[in-house]
Amino acid sequence: MNTTTLSEATATMDQDFIPEIELGLLAERASISPKFLYDPLGSHLFTAITLLPEYYPTNTEKNIFTQYQNEIAQIVGIGGTLIDLGAGNCQKAESFFNSLKPSNYIAIDFSVEYLQDALNKLAGKYPHIQMQCIGMDFSKHLSVPDTSSNTKKTFFYPGSSIGNFVSSEALELLSQIKKQANQGGLLIGVDLMKEDSVLMAAYDDPLKVTAAFNLNILRSINSHLGSNFRVDQFRHTVKINHTENRVELYLEALEDLTVTWNGNSRVFKKGELIHTEYSHKYTIESIKQLLKNAGFASTHIWKDPKDYFAVIYAQ
Repeated sequence: MNTTTLSEATATMDQDFIPEIELGLLAERASISPKFLYDPLGSHLFTAITLLPEYYPTNTEKNIFTQYQNEIAQIVGIGGTLIDLGAGNCQKAESFFNSLKPSNYIAIDFSVEYLQDALNKLAGKYPHIQMQCIGMDFSKHLSVPDTSSNTKKTFFYPGSSIGNFVSSEALELLSQIKKQANQGGLLIGVDLMKEDSVLMAAYDDPLKVTAAFNLNILRSINSHLGSNFRVDQFRHTVKINHTENRVELYLEALEDLTVTWNGNSRVFKKGELIHTEYSHKYTIESIKQLLKNAGFASTHIWKDPKDYFAVIYAQ
């Protein structure tokens, strides 16, 4: 199993990300990219979120995978390279190992430390699959290793993470996937628009696990930037934007405060918001159009009975 060196990947990322973080914090409306939610602690907190009964996407998608796995495998085809974007704990991809029978598995994630731990455990269970761990911020640029260029590539992007991108960013990422898939395709999970009560319960759960996940981004930023954010000075805030068909996550300042780092500072007034994540929700027609615009000519779609979620294979 090939792996990215942790110290090298972390050091490179830190240097690359400092200008981006500063730009977001110093903007008129402060923001932090959602990728910074997924440090090692954040990745574990997100795994906990997926176990909550209120968080419907994970279980709904899993049920679709289970119910239609054989049909999905027939459409996607077996063998080749399975490229897992935002792999996390790799469990979703693992559920397809027996049906898709990949010869190669490339797991890509922002949190390389968390990913490597997961892949180390997985490699022992599937010694016949060549595995590779890559720490990458594919929100900016996606580059799959040339070692897999001669095999059929199936990109796997579950969990409706595509919803974190505004439309222009989503189109750019999907276009990059299409160009690199060659004769393969994309198996993607997409969250569909639904009533507010279901969305609010999913993104502001009673146990406040999602709140902890969102607030942890401040600690993640402190580690990258050397800033002095205090988690107890902010609270998790959720808004539903019907105009843009998305859930919006923010951190709201509970008091007037000043955050400092390396010669810079930002004053936050009580009630001021830091934007941390968009989660766009699609209709079947809107996601089909987006995939078409990215160059995918055909789609196969599987949904749950409530029309909460869709799994799509695009080629």
